[in-house]
Amino acid sequence: MGKLHYDGKSFEMDDRMLAHLQLIIGVKLRRGENFFMAWKAPASSGEGRRAIWIDNGVPIYFEYAGGRELRLNMAWAEKLADQASKGGGLTIMAEDVPLMPEED
Repeated sequence: MGKLHYDGKSFEMDDRMLAHLQLIIGVKLRRGENFFMAWKAPASSGEGRRAIWIDNGVPIYFEYAGGRELRLNMAWAEKLADQASKGGGLTIMAEDVPLMPEED
């Protein structure tokens, strides 16, 4: 499990999810687009949901537990990006779309 460090707080997340979020958050902030990001709280910290406002003015740091770079599922990334552009913001969802085959 990696960690998303944001505004002085740390949130544990799966490395694979974190890699996709890094892509989406990077693109959105580069465009100057702030947004809400929400997810279900892990059982270890109690039930419920968490939500944070992702803003260009707040430092963000991605910490991965694993040492290797992960292959991104662009179909999943597109679903996440589409959600992030809607009024309710990005609600983190499971990777339910198949991984696209690698191009030669």
